Amino acid sequence: MLNSGISSFIFRHTTFLLVFWILFIFLLCATPGQFIPTSHWLELLSVDKWVHAGIFFVLTILFFLFAFKRNQQEGFLYVYTVLGVFYGVGLEVMQARWFSNRSFDYLDMVANAMGGVIALSMHKVIYSWFKRYLKTLD
Repeated sequence: MLNSGISSFIFRHTTFLLVFWILFIFLLCATPGQFIPTSHWLELLSVDKWVHAGIFFVLTILFFLFAFKRNQQEGFLYVYTVLGVFYGVGLEVMQARWFSNRSFDYLDMVANAMGGVIALSMHKVIYSWFKRYLKTLD
């Protein structure tokens, strides 16, 4: 389990962290291609796809924490997961059409979606983690 100070910060600032993370992902995807370092060994290891999955995993977990704090029903988790997938698809389309020296990559889109699906499969673990955190506050 995370340090209680970190847990407290995450729990108290979930909305801020969610908005920050959405903007952070947007800035990463909007960065002109010439400013993104390339390494052939990274491409061989498919590190890029793991990064995409990890970024969208965190996004989805933040959406879940947002829902948890508001006592939303479990169905919202699916809505937030789909919302994250659509965000990833939209960013890929924007990379193809509007962002300088960027291109559409359907495998990035798949990796984004996988990050959300993995988070969805772990939502019970995340919820139990925050329920335990809340009990420490009592």
